[in-house]
Amino acid sequence: MTTDGLLIERHGPVGWLIFDRPSAANAADAAMLGALERAWAELDADPEVRVIVNTGSGRTFQTGLDVVQLASDREALREQSRRTRDAELRLTAWHCGVATPVIAAVNGLCAGGGLHFVADADIVIAASDAQFLDPHVSVGQVTAYEAIALARKMPFEAVMRMALLGRHERMSAARARELGMVSEVVDPPERLREVAQELGERIARNSPAAMAASKRALWRALESGLTDACRAGAVDLVSMWGHPDQEEGPRAFAEKREPRWTVGGTET
Repeated sequence: MTTDGLLIERHGPVGWLIFDRPSAANAADAAMLGALERAWAELDADPEVRVIVNTGSGRTFQTGLDVVQLASDREALREQSRRTRDAELRLTAWHCGVATPVIAAVNGLCAGGGLHFVADADIVIAASDAQFLDPHVSVGQVTAYEAIALARKMPFEAVMRMALLGRHERMSAARARELGMVSEVVDPPERLREVAQELGERIARNSPAAMAASKRALWRALESGLTDACRAGAVDLVSMWGHPDQEEGPRAFAEKREPRWTVGGTET
């Protein structure tokens, strides 16, 4: 299904959210900005979708806001400016509180605001020809949200270098993996979607409830000190006690079969 610059697909247990404005380097116009929150919510609420892959059509992953289009849509620009000022962005899975595991599959250039979707994904893989850059300072703007989030997941100096060099340096996929921005580089690049689907299917074999609680605990830890994070994590851990999946997992292992996990109160 294609709507407002986004393509939503489902392949088995893997849902796909694809930026689909290749003629505009998959930059977000007003329509896409409005559709993103709805798309994340739709896939997150689908009991058949155990993992979400986020990627781009064509040769580009995502390049931030379509400033030309937004300049002609004053209301959309005003609303996005308000959300930016008030830290109420609704672009990424993290912004929208998505509990389902999210894989970012970077298929080409990822620039500026596109880094939101890399910083806020649970797992990031990239095609071998993917490139990353943050051009904000090169056009007189401040880099903040994207770089701040990335600095919690990779070395600070690498993030600062990208922020200060702007459009004058691009980070390769190989270098991004060395620095921890990316966990896997796919070569040849044409296999990226195949690899993302396979990775998603492997993740989808696990307990949805346990993964959601684990994801919640780990992301919260990025916002807390060690002691507070462990105390909060204990709450997430205990939340699974008595859940049917805690009995089903060991039983399936002992019986040498695939587990039948509970999703929304229904065994699958």
